Amino acid sequence: MSAVSDQRPPEQRTGEQPAEADGTGQRGPGGESVVAGRSRRGMFGVQGSGDTSGYGGLRLPAYSPPAAERPYGGWFDEVADALLEGLRGKGIAAEEAVRQVTVDRGEITFYVDPRHLVEVCRTFRDDPALRFELCSSVSGVDHGEDVPGRLHSVVHLTSMTYRRRVRVEVVLDWDGAGTPRLPSIVDVYPTADFHEREAWDMFGIVYDGHPALTRILMPDDWDGHPQRKDYPLGGIPVEYKGAEIPPPDQRRAYT
Repeated sequence: MSAVSDQRPPEQRTGEQPAEADGTGQRGPGGESVVAGRSRRGMFGVQGSGDTSGYGGLRLPAYSPPAAERPYGGWFDEVADALLEGLRGKGIAAEEAVRQVTVDRGEITFYVDPRHLVEVCRTFRDDPALRFELCSSVSGVDHGEDVPGRLHSVVHLTSMTYRRRVRVEVVLDWDGAGTPRLPSIVDVYPTADFHEREAWDMFGIVYDGHPALTRILMPDDWDGHPQRKDYPLGGIPVEYKGAEIPPPDQRRAYT
């Protein structure tokens, strides 16, 4: 893969600057952010709550796993070579389709250009050397407003033939304005149907070509997408028999 770089930590690379502490993350071959991370404060990022547990004092620096360097190890090289060859056979340049390959914690992730997402998934499914027959999950990730490439769509593929799993991740070119869009992979993996509906419901990602992109968890007339970082920490009261729990922003503050 042409989008492969040094695997050492950024601070150990001669002539390079480490990823900024505010979470700007790694850079792709064109200088754009491919993998984004952000620093964390407290257990869940909550501040000013009167917390006395000590968890509010936690500080975790931003971390982005760097692009991997060949050899990846194990069967990862075999899968990467088969994918590259399969894309070439379709007339797609690997450096255009795959922006970065990351190996971290024993898992491999292919960061894919959204224009080639469907063909990459089709290659994973149909190539005899790959045979990733099952899409087990499609989910969204919002890293927050201050992180470049804040919104990601993540596809998990499983090869039942070879007993392997890979992650295919897309970084959306979305700055918070307008509607984030990606091509749907339902035609390739029908199991992605409800998963893409959930990612639309929770993160507002529109999957173009989906047969029926409607809410799946929230009511049809719900305003907003609850798992985005800019979604307000409010809500509606939860009603039980004989009791009612107010939404988070209306609960009692302990100071």
